[in-house]
Amino acid sequence: MNAVLVLTITGLGLSALYFLVAAGLSLIFGLEDVLNFAHGAFLSVGAYAAWWASQHLFRFADPARFTLALVFALVVGAVVAGLVELLVVRPLYGHALQQVLVTVGLALALSALIQGGWGADARAFWVPRALAGTGTVLGARVALSSLLTVAVALAVLAALELFLHRTRYGAVIRAGVENREMVAALGIDVRRAFTVVFCLGGMAAALGGALTGVYYGSIDPSQGPSLLIFAFIVVVIGGLGSIAGSALASLVVGLLQQFVNYYAAPGVGDLAVMLLLALVLLVRPWGLGRGT
Repeated sequence: MNAVLVLTITGLGLSALYFLVAAGLSLIFGLEDVLNFAHGAFLSVGAYAAWWASQHLFRFADPARFTLALVFALVVGAVVAGLVELLVVRPLYGHALQQVLVTVGLALALSALIQGGWGADARAFWVPRALAGTGTVLGARVALSSLLTVAVALAVLAALELFLHRTRYGAVIRAGVENREMVAALGIDVRRAFTVVFCLGGMAAALGGALTGVYYGSIDPSQGPSLLIFAFIVVVIGGLGSIAGSALASLVVGLLQQFVNYYAAPGVGDLAVMLLLALVLLVRPWGLGRGT
């Protein structure tokens, strides 16, 4: 029973990381039809920004230092994503192949830049003492980092849902996902909404990168691209442009991967996720979070 509970909570932590990366990716893909392969680099940028800030920028007590490092990662993620949209992606709207090639090249360039600055080896990620240990949940010892990751992902999910359904920009974004041409015909500046979406996606990915360091205890330049693969799977399973669908798909993918890897063999969980993706594409190609 304890093993099942531990697997469930660690699986939820992994699901939370997938959701943070996939949420922005889903919005960008759903609204702008942009396959942003540089999105994983936003995660790496956020991870290293939080690590650097915690080591060199903030010298406060543990809770404040950790919180400020996360805020710094959010700001850096938003700035980098906004610049990418303005300078790289915006001139290529309507040119899907060029977007793919440019964002793939940008992802490689950012990864190389990170490796050039801090090397390819993993770096230990600092976390407050309160989050470095384990806690007891229903008699089972679980990592507090997993609980934190889940709590942050739930907060991000709630914030995004409020933003999308209770604000003017949210209404523009939701309308743009359904019919971009109609929104533009009404005289609404869709390009500005695109930039906002990119910044939100960058912030979510950067936060996911920082929490990846908390979850695994270390960061390295390869974590972003590896998580991006599963984030794309989550986006497809959940449905393009559906935040709730991405949340549901993240939950299913993370738990499936965790349990199958434990009870079968390491790596088999990845195969199970691929089979799930194939099944969803055959049975419900529009995704779990969208109607027909």
